[in-house]
Amino acid sequence: MNCSFHTATPEVGKQWTDTGEIHEERDLKGRAEGETRTVPGHPALTRMLRQHIEGERDLLLQGERGGILAGSVVRRAWRGARKAVLPPHVLEPPTGERVYDNRHTRLTKWRDDGIPPAQVADWAGNRVPVLLATYARCVEGQLPDLKRRLEAAGDLPELPDIG
Repeated sequence: MNCSFHTATPEVGKQWTDTGEIHEERDLKGRAEGETRTVPGHPALTRMLRQHIEGERDLLLQGERGGILAGSVVRRAWRGARKAVLPPHVLEPPTGERVYDNRHTRLTKWRDDGIPPAQVADWAGNRVPVLLATYARCVEGQLPDLKRRLEAAGDLPELPDIG
């Protein structure tokens, strides 16, 4: 099951928007105006998310008055949740220090699972060179399988005797 994203509302700061608002609603980066980006998700999670965000603004997390939840609230909740569930050796930065780090975790997992870079880049809204430059050393645990695949090709054929 897939989720489709059609706009972004990043927290950029009042000084960087034309409206004086902290957030700026815009089309997706690297996409044509009005274009959507489809990202795969677990079917049960996708259904829950769709049910949750049905509403006026399609927001996953809403503030008390129904608007965008303040970034400081999200960051505070994220720090508390990490401390509550992660052992100390995992809690140390930079592992998941920011909510945005979940994006890196997901892209790395897709790459580790052998999903072609072009597909991961499309789902992430990146170009393949950006994806490969950023995640070139993230792929883990594939070396034994790659060695087995190389060895499975067999030996080179015997060269004929040239007399």
